[in-house]
Amino acid sequence: MINLEVPRKFIPLLGRARAFADEVMRPISRKYDRAEHAYPVELDLVSAVIDGLTDAGAGHGAGVAAATRTRDGSGTPAMAAVGSGRKAPRGTENRNGANLSSVLSVMETCRGDVGLALSIPRQGLGNAAIAAVATAEQKARYGKRWAAMAITEPEAGSDSGAIRTTAVKDGQDYVLNGEKIFVTGGERAELVVVWATLDGSLGKGAIKSFVVERTNPGLKLVRLEHKLGIRASDTAAFHLDNCRVPSSDLLGDPGISTETGFGGAMATFDNTRPLVAAMAVGLSRACLDTATGLMAQGGISVDWDRPPLGQSAAAARLAALEAEYEAAYLLTMRAAWMADNGRPNSMEASMAKAKAGRACVDIALACVELAGPAGYAETELLEKWARDAKILDIFEGTQQIQLLVVARRLLGLSSAQLK
Repeated sequence: MINLEVPRKFIPLLGRARAFADEVMRPISRKYDRAEHAYPVELDLVSAVIDGLTDAGAGHGAGVAAATRTRDGSGTPAMAAVGSGRKAPRGTENRNGANLSSVLSVMETCRGDVGLALSIPRQGLGNAAIAAVATAEQKARYGKRWAAMAITEPEAGSDSGAIRTTAVKDGQDYVLNGEKIFVTGGERAELVVVWATLDGSLGKGAIKSFVVERTNPGLKLVRLEHKLGIRASDTAAFHLDNCRVPSSDLLGDPGISTETGFGGAMATFDNTRPLVAAMAVGLSRACLDTATGLMAQGGISVDWDRPPLGQSAAAARLAALEAEYEAAYLLTMRAAWMADNGRPNSMEASMAKAKAGRACVDIALACVELAGPAGYAETELLEKWARDAKILDIFEGTQQIQLLVVARRLLGLSSAQLK
């Protein structure tokens, strides 16, 4: 059974993540919000620290690329890829592994700045995608490189199955053609994981993901987006023009089938949605802590031993926001714990993403309101966090898509039966 306490072995890791958020991220947060598209060079240090901890075995899966499989003492895989349906062997049901440590560390870093957290080298969503579906050989090849993920297209946003980018086999290569937009970290990354269809007439089962070198001449940067929030993170649009990719860079099984095709690609989301939920939880915590401090300066605080109706409206509102935070936190922890223990977590990953994304937006806006002029001005980071919050309710599947996924799982219906 899940233990709701943070495992002791993770406490040193989380302490380092918290210190980094407070001492490195917060001081430069406003700087890179204003200097949109400028690369935060201060992050090179933290990426080196994460790499060092991982190589030394002391990081307990601190990086997003670790959020995939755990192993038993013999080195045999102790769980299937996240969301697969295989259970961990008897005796490993209470494993606290890389998925849990990853979401906990992401929560801490995103207390500092979500855009900066998304800009840490080799910690992109493409890295989580590779960890979810790549072969052992591919993981060894790509493991220490920075990867972005390119799914969204002008005509395919929330419906990933509507992807039009094509991948045509040509000898020992695939040739990719199409457009990709809203690629987080696309300009800075070394690799881009591109979703494309092998045969548009065969539907979702023909969709595969390919690792494309950022220097590939067929992968052309069209523009960088100007955004409401997470401005420290670059968001790119690409045109793929006869982009030639070796067959060995197709992730997973090259066969066309619902189970190993789109199903395998969608397993990526079962890895990344808890991570995005963790980002939202971390940002929510930052907002609540700051608003609580500002309100305390004005003589307003929550008395947890009294009912809300017996307190000021502001204190009662803050207590309600804390409850929303706890719900999002626990759902996120559950989704990650299930992944560590080999339990199918597709529905729980969507529940966590839906709840955390919505709660983060509500909490951020409410904290701006509760803090009054200080919440709206640039003297505090609350107004910035309110802008950053919205993307966490959108990317990796919008609020509406998450609720649709949950409904399908609860009702036992397919995507064709419930749209």
